[in-house]
Amino acid sequence: MPALDAIDRNLLRLLRLDARMSNARLAAEVGLSPSACLRRIRIMEKSGAIRGYTAIVDAGSAEAMIAVIINITLERQTEDHLDRFEAAVRKYPEIRECFLMTGGSDYLLRVEVANAGEFERIHKEILSALPGVLRIHSSFSIRNVLATRGRGRR
Repeated sequence: MPALDAIDRNLLRLLRLDARMSNARLAAEVGLSPSACLRRIRIMEKSGAIRGYTAIVDAGSAEAMIAVIINITLERQTEDHLDRFEAAVRKYPEIRECFLMTGGSDYLLRVEVANAGEFERIHKEILSALPGVLRIHSSFSIRNVLATRGRGRR
């Protein structure tokens, strides 16, 4: 990934606040032409600095999902075990996020489900089959208190 300069970091800051901001407005905010701004954003997307865009769905909507936070402890913490686990996790779109952790568990995963039955399937078919897993500890969220610090649109 190429090094980010001050303009790139400013673009990322603005996109975190409002990913739907028009390219023309982004360009004006950072002092670039619209074409130069778009070119920088495409480079950051291609390099992985920008991995994607998402919508934050209101918890009261019919499409709202339940976030499940999962702590995973591996049998061993060798480089080979970590690499195999991470490669396996990347294969499942149901796993929305995966963090290598310090502390009591090795990984923290986030999945989103419609109900407990869907989580049971994910637990049986995916989580229990991940390589090197010693312990799985899952917690269901009650509600999302803070999804982003960005301005967002209402």
